[in-house]
Amino acid sequence: MAFVVALLIVAILLWWNGVKVVREYQRLVVFRLGRSVGQKGPGIVYLIPVVDKAVWVDLREVFLEIPAQTCITKDNAPISIDFLIYWKVVDPSLSVIQVGNFAGAAQGIATTGLRAVIGDISLDEVLAKRDQINQIMRAKLDEVTERWGVKVTTVEIREITPPKDVQEAMTRQMSAERSRRALVTEADGKKQAAITIAEGEKQAAILKAEGDRQAAILRAEGFALALDKIFSVARGVDANTMSLQYLEALKALGASPSTKFVFPMEFTKLLQPFVDGAGRAAPRSP
Repeated sequence: MAFVVALLIVAILLWWNGVKVVREYQRLVVFRLGRSVGQKGPGIVYLIPVVDKAVWVDLREVFLEIPAQTCITKDNAPISIDFLIYWKVVDPSLSVIQVGNFAGAAQGIATTGLRAVIGDISLDEVLAKRDQINQIMRAKLDEVTERWGVKVTTVEIREITPPKDVQEAMTRQMSAERSRRALVTEADGKKQAAITIAEGEKQAAILKAEGDRQAAILRAEGFALALDKIFSVARGVDANTMSLQYLEALKALGASPSTKFVFPMEFTKLLQPFVDGAGRAAPRSP
């Protein structure tokens, strides 16, 4: 009886030991007597004790940090680059069967691939085309890791450190570029200010000329109106009125200290009516 109970307990323990709970982001690659029988999960999975062996595989995306690597550019400039590789398992069976240490293998491929990529481009391109280098590295890694059931999703260069003398030259170049931009900006400002001043002077001259023209037109119109008025008045003046005006002029001349006077020829004709009138008004002798 005790032996039966012991066997029952052992059987329950073995059965319980074969029950596995696989999470949604996990898979079990099961080997039965050394032969792969595929992947199982998620959920509750039962493994035959002693017969089945399982390898846990995480399907979540993870990253691999590649330490700084010294590379030589196409123009023989040594630079130090460190970057990150983001990858995820897409085929759990291949990731277990085809590669023993994916992290170590990926690091080795990444370092050799990085040196090959950097060796084909110049230092200026390395500094300016970081995104392009990331894409090339991702494509190269993905070609190799595809047979391992692993997908390289992203490669991100974290830091590029050029030599010290190159850094100093870059600093001087940046300072010179900033000085050039400041001079260009100042010159553009002066140019715009000169254009604005010239435009203002031009507008002022135009306005002044327009004002002078309007004033001249108004003066001419006023003078024309005055002449027209004088002409209209002069047309209504008769000979008697003109004679009276001449008499007034003679009165003024008589009061003048001058001893010489100039009379127009028509003056006697204008005075003739007065002389005739005076003769008719004088009394006749008997």
